[in-house]
Amino acid sequence: MADVAEKAGVSRALVSIIFRNQAGAGRETRERVLRVADEIGYRPDSAARLLARGRSRTLGVMFAVHQTFHTDLITGIYPEAERLGYDVLLSGSTRGRSEAKAVEALLSHRCEAVILLGPDAQPGYLGELGQRTVTVSVSRRVPQAHVDFVHSAEGKGVRQAMDHLVELGHRRIVHIDGGRGPGSAERRRAYRAAMRRHGLEAEARVIPGRHTEESGVETGDLLLAERDSGRPLPTAVLAGNDRCAMGLLMSLTRAGIEVPRDLSVVGYDDSHLSHLMPIGLTTVRQDAVLMAEHAVRFAVERLENGELQPREAVLDPKLVVRGTSGPAPAE
Repeated sequence: MADVAEKAGVSRALVSIIFRNQAGAGRETRERVLRVADEIGYRPDSAARLLARGRSRTLGVMFAVHQTFHTDLITGIYPEAERLGYDVLLSGSTRGRSEAKAVEALLSHRCEAVILLGPDAQPGYLGELGQRTVTVSVSRRVPQAHVDFVHSAEGKGVRQAMDHLVELGHRRIVHIDGGRGPGSAERRRAYRAAMRRHGLEAEARVIPGRHTEESGVETGDLLLAERDSGRPLPTAVLAGNDRCAMGLLMSLTRAGIEVPRDLSVVGYDDSHLSHLMPIGLTTVRQDAVLMAEHAVRFAVERLENGELQPREAVLDPKLVVRGTSGPAPAE
């Protein structure tokens, strides 16, 4: 501002008034100051101004770089944060960068609250983080942690998928587990409960996996190897998430297995990639935009009403039937 003031021939105080769009400067002077600022490339530093007032009005978002559903969540976070007058700062976790390091980077940049997308951290770490700063966990619930939670009703989503497959005549339904991924334990329990409810407990099989395409490919290769050894293929597979389902489809397609004629596949998330395949993926939809909006509002409301206790939002999922599920093949 001192540079602008010197070149425009006015005081720094007057430049400050003009940049804050307050009264006190004539039209000609205002236009001259703004023109000079543009010529020398000056832009007001809103972050510095907010920090001078003791606020950054910035929400930090920790996400896993490789998770496509997190991209959908981030797409919903930005407009809601902007609507409420907050900026967003992203920090990604990768195989070589831990979630803790990603979160610490956000805090070091003075983020007032952190929103964790599908955190994989230990419960103790989440509890400690919740005591340090306003924290929202999306897609993962940790009881007793001082953290807001936003997630879908996992059990309800799995029940919808399983009822759909059973109605199509499927009995040999396999579930690819998501390991320690968010929602995996709830989806695993709901799958077993659904198989019992439909009288298919003897057919239940959970294959250990992860929320990755590689896990889907590995499972597909395993099932094909078992088939070659005399064990029949399942007629349907409920994957831990869409990425796993896509990897499974890749493996099956390479082996000449026709989906859904020979085997039906159902994913979970309804991430944007599920629409882009040659054959649309049947999947359980989590409303990413609604989840994002809840997460941002929870964080902002606790920042601006400090006495609020952490809350929980449980959103209804919805089965989306596309081209990868069909009637069970005739035995």
